[in-house]
Amino acid sequence: MSNPEETRTQVRFETVNEHQDGQRVDNFLMAQFRTLPKSRIYQMIRKGEVRVNKGRIKPESRLSVGDVVRIPPVSINPEAANEIPAFWKERLRNSIIHEDDRLLVINKPSGIAVHKGSGLPYGVIEVLRAARPELEFLELVHRLDKDTSGCLVLAKTGKILRELQKATMKKRYLCLVKGFWDKGRFDQHAKLDIENREHGERHVVVSPKGKDAHTRFNIIEHYPKSSLLEAELFTGRTHQIRVHAASLGFPLLGDDRYGDVDANKRMKQYGLNRIFLHAHSLMIDMPPYDYAFSAPLPDELNQFLNNMR
Repeated sequence: MSNPEETRTQVRFETVNEHQDGQRVDNFLMAQFRTLPKSRIYQMIRKGEVRVNKGRIKPESRLSVGDVVRIPPVSINPEAANEIPAFWKERLRNSIIHEDDRLLVINKPSGIAVHKGSGLPYGVIEVLRAARPELEFLELVHRLDKDTSGCLVLAKTGKILRELQKATMKKRYLCLVKGFWDKGRFDQHAKLDIENREHGERHVVVSPKGKDAHTRFNIIEHYPKSSLLEAELFTGRTHQIRVHAASLGFPLLGDDRYGDVDANKRMKQYGLNRIFLHAHSLMIDMPPYDYAFSAPLPDELNQFLNNMR
């Protein structure tokens, strides 16, 4: 039985424009139905309700300029668009550190995932699409964990998204680890493999069966019983910095998955209520464009370091 507050849309046909060129079908539909659950979008693709040039399509298929997409009728709640809190819209608007006609870069706050799913009703991409409805295209170029802050890049066209995904990116993070780091500059090459825990929660382990992973750590400053490091990524594996640091005996402080429980409890007394991991620098080599972005440490991490001093 349908909800009396819901409205039923009509079948419509959308022609893919230059901004949408190269976009995945599922992402195209999510932009069309910004309040519709992902499960419904994948269902309509699987059942063949969505057609491209009159043919069935897969979620990961890419669209091209001029393609005609059949968008089926769906039931939507007009008030669902208001479910994203105004707080997050304003906060992410204020977090933008660079914007041009190609891309948008934010200093992502800790505490918000980059996209909805796994019980999360919204993430960065959904919030920014709601906050900036005038943008015809907006897609994540890469990802950060929910509790990690720092530089996050979004593309404004399908063409730029593909170019950015092929571009060379140099990512550097600041992380505070337990213990006195005495390794100077150190390259960790331990292979990483993903295990699944209960409820499908991802857990990464060092394993010879895993994928190659390379992180370079360098000391920035020593604190009592802890060390501030810069971590440079040469590969982009899940939880790479966290697992590599822990495998060396220097777990990140505030890390409730790979960290030290007792150390985390002690750090809370000084005001650390999140993982100390921040993507502070990002350089992109994408001829003819060269970008360099930096994101200052959030106030809560700066205050914590002051308390430590």
